[in-house]
Amino acid sequence: MLEKLPVQKDIETKKVLKKLASAHRALAELKGVVSTIPNENILINTLGLQEAKDSSAIENIITTHDDIYKADLNLDAFKSLNAKEVQNYISALKKGFALISEKNILTNNDIIEIQSELEKNKAGFRKLPGTALKNASTGEIIYTPPQDYAEIIELMSNLEQFINDDTMSDFDPLVKMAIIHYQFESIHPFYDGNGRTGRIINVLYLVMKDLLNLPILYLSRYIILNKKDYYRLLQEVRETDDWENWVLFMLDAVEQISRETIELIEKIRNLIFEYKNILRNNYKFYSQDLLNNLFKHPYTKIEFVERDLGVSRVTAAKYLNELAKDGVLRKEKLGTGNYYINEKLMNLLTTKNN
Repeated sequence: MLEKLPVQKDIETKKVLKKLASAHRALAELKGVVSTIPNENILINTLGLQEAKDSSAIENIITTHDDIYKADLNLDAFKSLNAKEVQNYISALKKGFALISEKNILTNNDIIEIQSELEKNKAGFRKLPGTALKNASTGEIIYTPPQDYAEIIELMSNLEQFINDDTMSDFDPLVKMAIIHYQFESIHPFYDGNGRTGRIINVLYLVMKDLLNLPILYLSRYIILNKKDYYRLLQEVRETDDWENWVLFMLDAVEQISRETIELIEKIRNLIFEYKNILRNNYKFYSQDLLNNLFKHPYTKIEFVERDLGVSRVTAAKYLNELAKDGVLRKEKLGTGNYYINEKLMNLLTTKNN
């Protein structure tokens, strides 16, 4: 039987408090670095797609950066179901960010909307029994979440209150994020998309608590690298009430991924300055909007430039073809359409240490 929140024991142990200090330092530094990038869509689009790819990979939806960015172009000649699923993830993340930006709370209706955007269905919370979490290799049932619809509703209402009402618990927000993630994954309220929805809730909660301004701390990479521990520690809370190790795992994820993201954002910022100088010194058509376009869309196309700069199709094509001729971008053909790759940015986004 899954207990309602708040957690009744004190899980802020000495080890947890020590880890909290370093996780908060890294997160505060990340928040500061984010503000140095001129256009927030650059980070949401590039890092968001990175997270969407990794979060989907945890659910064995495997795709490549190339496929994801091609899918973003909506070219008729390209179709990939997995890349489409990853696109749905970034769309769900943006929807969630818009919802919490508007009212700074996260309701069950919002969570249902996020999952619906992700899965492209309107199934809502589970009404039928039969859901069980199984070992992917052996097929053995590891955990059976609540089966009764009324119980799922009751537990999700309790979770909604815990997310939005700080008087329920005075635990640190990062500890609360770990509790919320555990509780959501254990309720497992949807037929599909629970893992990905839960990981979107993590980052939205950090924004709600003003620990970040943008939803760009993505823990999926850490979970992929430590997948066995992730599932084992979740299960140990269920079986032995071992909260300490679960919370430490999540705090470590926050700290490590914050540091990696800081490094990546600094590299992106340096590259933006490099391109700004190249464009400004060599092209009369330089503009901040063009620069933003080349970083917001690592794979761009004539229509994107036309829309972002408010220029004609002929002018947009002229700009992109000139940049491709000089090697600033790489021009590729797909079906009857062309697209243009910011190769240096793609190298940053796809290297292993990022």
